[in-house]
Amino acid sequence: MEKGEQSYTHGNESPTGILITNLGTPDAPTSEALRKYLAEFLWDPRVVEIPRLAWWIILRGVILPFRPKRSAKNYLKIWDNEGSPLLLTAQKQAAAVQAYLNEQHPGPIVTALGMRYGNPSIESALEKLREANVQRVLVFPLYPQYSAATTASTFDAVAAVFKKWRKLPEMRMINHYHDDPAYISALANSVREHWKRHGREGRLLMSFHGMPKRTLLAGDPYYCHCQKTGRLIAERLELTEDEWFVSFQSRFGREEWLQPYTDKTLEAWAKEGVKRVNVISPGFSADCVETLEELDLENREVFIGGGGDEFFYIPALNDRDEHIRALGELVLRHTQGWPGNDQWDAEHGAQIREKGRLLALKSGAKS
Repeated sequence: MEKGEQSYTHGNESPTGILITNLGTPDAPTSEALRKYLAEFLWDPRVVEIPRLAWWIILRGVILPFRPKRSAKNYLKIWDNEGSPLLLTAQKQAAAVQAYLNEQHPGPIVTALGMRYGNPSIESALEKLREANVQRVLVFPLYPQYSAATTASTFDAVAAVFKKWRKLPEMRMINHYHDDPAYISALANSVREHWKRHGREGRLLMSFHGMPKRTLLAGDPYYCHCQKTGRLIAERLELTEDEWFVSFQSRFGREEWLQPYTDKTLEAWAKEGVKRVNVISPGFSADCVETLEELDLENREVFIGGGGDEFFYIPALNDRDEHIRALGELVLRHTQGWPGNDQWDAEHGAQIREKGRLLALKSGAKS
């Protein structure tokens, strides 16, 4: 059903809206919460490209009765006292980007956080932007490498909300930033900081989230983006070819996924006599269950159990200052040319900026 519009005074200036999105998280590390989250996530046709009827039978009859309990145990291992690590970090990122833009952007900015699955939803975030009288929206999925399963799915969710609106805002979208120099620099510097604390010995493994191989054959650029990100980081760190490797984690089901697989790579290295590895996951803008549990815990066991001595996980960029500046500069670049940025008086602009700051801080509220 089409939604009505609030009264609007013509001639009023409107701030620029920034919709920051990420994949999402269950509301709690419980079977019930995971069942709800996985039902939404795995039913997305961008995520699982199987004919709907066949997949409905598999999802409802095989996966949802059993997987939520196992997944809940994994989430419980990494759950923070205040909630989901991904959501907590995403809230900090949104607030920090808002603060950076308040200082750097010529016109007022309002930032809202929305998750593709779970809470806070993309719809709730867009409603907050509409309440702030935003007429221009930049959609910023925090996926450095483009994939139809993540970036395009975010577009689908935004478009589904806009189908309900009569008056649509002007919209732009950041599709990827896999080779952005500031992003690459931030990742390289995080590795350098790790080396300073722990030494430079060992191989550097760059582990990205896996995708079925058929997505590459169908034209998805994700694999190529991952490879370029890895190469640029290695160049920035001046690594030789045998000092760094790209691999893929988190495969699901029986079909072939992008290779080499992270766990198989670590297992092989341990058997070859490699004693130390440093692992980074450049495809994740924030630490989550895939990095904190699967990569740092499960794959650590694979390497150490296979005969390796030292396994170091280098955290995601999260809310590091350098990361926030890189994200903020991407926003500034992609909002260039929008009208109204320089038409605000100081007092009115300050009021809107304060509203944006408060909205960013409250972006973690459930929809």
